[in-house]
Amino acid sequence: MKKNKKVLGIVLCMAMAVTALAGCGAADTSAKKSDDTKAADGGKTTDGSQTADSGKKLKLGITLYSLKNEYTVRLANAAQRKADEMGAELMVYDGNYDPSTQISQVETMISDGCDGIILNPQDSDACSPCVDKAVEAGIPIVAVNTRVNNDKITSYIGSQDVIAGEMIMQKIADTLGGKGKIVIIEGPMGQSAQIERRQGIQNILDKYPDIEVLAEKTANWSRSESMTVMETWMQAFDQIDAIVAENDEMALGAREAVKAAGKDIPAVGVDGINDALAAVEEGNMLISVFQDAAGQGSKAVEVVIDAIDKKPVEKDYWIDFEEVNKENVAEFKQRAQQ
Repeated sequence: MKKNKKVLGIVLCMAMAVTALAGCGAADTSAKKSDDTKAADGGKTTDGSQTADSGKKLKLGITLYSLKNEYTVRLANAAQRKADEMGAELMVYDGNYDPSTQISQVETMISDGCDGIILNPQDSDACSPCVDKAVEAGIPIVAVNTRVNNDKITSYIGSQDVIAGEMIMQKIADTLGGKGKIVIIEGPMGQSAQIERRQGIQNILDKYPDIEVLAEKTANWSRSESMTVMETWMQAFDQIDAIVAENDEMALGAREAVKAAGKDIPAVGVDGINDALAAVEEGNMLISVFQDAAGQGSKAVEVVIDAIDKKPVEKDYWIDFEEVNKENVAEFKQRAQQ
């Protein structure tokens, strides 16, 4: 995929050596160093000015479940821009699809004196200790983009993934005229986006008893894994009428397998990444559901700083999903550059 997104002031911070899990071959997009970074224990940060409320330069940390796909890099970029704008340092960590790594990174943030923490969890349950550790240290912690199952979380900033699942499945149901045979490609099992998008898909499937689910399997948000899964399914089934993928990377991987086999099976996905927008424009995907990475990343920084400053914050902040189709794709191509 294209690697044309630069990170403004982000350097990956590795608190410990880790080995990426199988499924880390999602896109190869990665954060790039900028010239205004400086070294800090456990990683690198960007200088910020003093905050108006406390007269103290705030230090924030964010751990993302991975920085190997375009969407989370976009989110990290937006968080960095907002931190710079609000006069805070931001330390960015790549969780490498590993909850234990993310727990260790949160421990590092605490020991390094972070005033606030942003968590983009790989697993809703396994990352719960991140919240406990931050709360025990008296540090506000917000989750962004994917949920963590811990009521002690300060706030959650994201989009309602059930709705995304409903949107992609409804498009397939309409395209098929309410009957046909489909396959479903899921995200990492146990991650809130996977759970909730699958629920949304099921909400629509319940209305269409003549749509048969031939198979469903995780491809861990990975384009390459999805391609392999789809190749296997095309050998196993004589007829597949549509592909429902819980993100764009997997939709694109499945479509690569389909094209290589000389077939044409419609696919849908979620996120609105650049390659998916191009695919929608070219007719290679029916739709993508745009998830506002810039909105989520910047709002997470705003909320955690408000919490640090003892301002009232809401438990949930919702940012709408939007359908991308051939008619409006040009607008979203512009927004994706933010």
